[in-house]
Amino acid sequence: MVKLTRIYTRGGDKGLTSLGDGKRVAKHSPRIEALGAVDEANAAIGMARLYLKGDADSMLARAQNDLFDLGADVSVPFGGPKRKGTLRVIPSQVERLEHEIDRMNSHLRPLESFVLPAGSYGATHLHVARTVVRRAERVVTQLAETETVNPEALKYLNRLSDHIFVLARHLNEGGLGDVLWVPGENR
Repeated sequence: MVKLTRIYTRGGDKGLTSLGDGKRVAKHSPRIEALGAVDEANAAIGMARLYLKGDADSMLARAQNDLFDLGADVSVPFGGPKRKGTLRVIPSQVERLEHEIDRMNSHLRPLESFVLPAGSYGATHLHVARTVVRRAERVVTQLAETETVNPEALKYLNRLSDHIFVLARHLNEGGLGDVLWVPGENR
């Protein structure tokens, strides 16, 4: 467990920060950008949780914890020297999301059009969180083009956005309250 006794260290006052392996990098480096995007996704999920309870809230609580694991994973280049205790996203975390998606999706009416990001408070906030997770996925995949990233971390972000989409539909009365796109409706 992490124990923080002091919040500010002054270590970043010159625009550098430490990765999980101790290497110092610029705060605007691609890896730090990726970590920031994952952190933002986690915060967006936290906002959505204000409107949720029960199983929906529990699933997202697990996802938020996983995103901290994912951040720890991304903070240490994949395939390099591994410090004791380095966290990596593992296949079972992705599989859990898939099982939850399948369970929720089995109760939804089939889609007849694209879903607009609207509906209930919880679903609407989840749609915002979904788009922020997608942005994090884009930033992490961009990082993976030039630096090493755990492939399971990429899978997790991809599956998480799907999970949030299905959960939003679930919260919209099992899909009955979805607001559907009507192509060309306002021409």
